[in-house]
Amino acid sequence: MSGASQPDIEIKKAFVELQTQMNDTNQKLRIADVQVEGLKKLIIHSQLTDTEIQNLGSNVRVFESVGRMFLLTDMAEVRKNLSNKIEKSLEKIKSLQSNKEYLEKSLQESQNNLREMIKLKQQTS
Repeated sequence: MSGASQPDIEIKKAFVELQTQMNDTNQKLRIADVQVEGLKKLIIHSQLTDTEIQNLGSNVRVFESVGRMFLLTDMAEVRKNLSNKIEKSLEKIKSLQSNKEYLEKSLQESQNNLREMIKLKQQTS
């Protein structure tokens, strides 16, 4: 009797471990999605700000926020900083997308392993 229940316990442990791994992967995927959406909003905001600054005259004073204060800054410098912010956000999105692809592959592999464990359990029963 204990010989038959021993593989059952091992299968249950492996099943729980795979389930935990799948839950972790799903959580990481959701976090990556939220980060990508936030970066997309930041890009849109920066593009709109750049467009509005571009429409201003050359004699208009432009301020850039630094922490909790604003510094008088050259318009070209502000536009350069905005374009740098957009570039960095795009790079971060690419990095998150590649990480998401890796996580999705990992999730698929975990699901396949889980299916194999269930089939194995059904075959031994």
